[in-house]
Amino acid sequence: MSAIEETVDGPIDTIQVLFVLYPSFGAQELCGPLEVLSNALHKIKDPSTKAFESTIAAASPGVTSSSGLTVKADTDFDDALSSLSDYDVLIIPGGPSSSDLDAALAPSSLPITLIRAFATLQKSDPSKERTLMSIGTGSMILAQAGVLQGLAATTHPDFYTKMEILCKDAARRGDLEQTDVMEENYVVNNARFDLGENIEDNPFVLTKRPDGRRRSVARKGSNAWRESVKRRESNARRASLKLGGLRVITSGGVTSGLDASLYLVAAMVSHEAAEEVARVLQYRWNKGVTVDGIDV
Repeated sequence: MSAIEETVDGPIDTIQVLFVLYPSFGAQELCGPLEVLSNALHKIKDPSTKAFESTIAAASPGVTSSSGLTVKADTDFDDALSSLSDYDVLIIPGGPSSSDLDAALAPSSLPITLIRAFATLQKSDPSKERTLMSIGTGSMILAQAGVLQGLAATTHPDFYTKMEILCKDAARRGDLEQTDVMEENYVVNNARFDLGENIEDNPFVLTKRPDGRRRSVARKGSNAWRESVKRRESNARRASLKLGGLRVITSGGVTSGLDASLYLVAAMVSHEAAEEVARVLQYRWNKGVTVDGIDV
């Protein structure tokens, strides 16, 4: 990984992201998050401080979306699997209901193999902070992979019922832990957060919700990210969480994927960086909810 920002404690590494694509994926569910992450900077207005570097993985050199957009893959699934430890974030875009989505949902599909390997990697090595994120129906692939048991999740509103069925089937195959399927914009599990001196000043904490549901909390600042991967007590607490503390983010449809990506920028870089990306894209960031986390 390449260092892009020097601090008093040393360099901050570029956050490595792997997008996993399959035929008939949703183009906007790739392009939206990719655009958000590509615009994120560690130092606002300094284009040399790119915060994220993205890699596209697919089974073939080119993969075509449901709308006919063909994307060139940077790596195939075999190479992605062998270098999985290099990545900090794994993103699964969704797509419309199709035979290709059904194929991706097959228990032995290549996307599911990568998802399971990434989750296993986190459980075996909780010293590193990793994030698994899905957009839209991509969360159903996570459910089929069995990584959402005991967690909360969401998906595209048209697929809530199918999502619940997949989660219940996964629970029966696993240890019977259920998944809380929530009708939310995006849902974050195993967040790392720094509440700060005054909780009212934390831009991620919703102390009240109009519907009375659980509040959202999140961690802020790239410094917190750097600290969280080297503090022994944080590593121990992370290991005690589900999936070894793997941050799992599921989002609804296309624009929810933008919102979840902005959350990721805010959590791993800074809230100011996320606001700047939203300004550049002329987009209003709509928050989701966060459940279960540790104070770094």
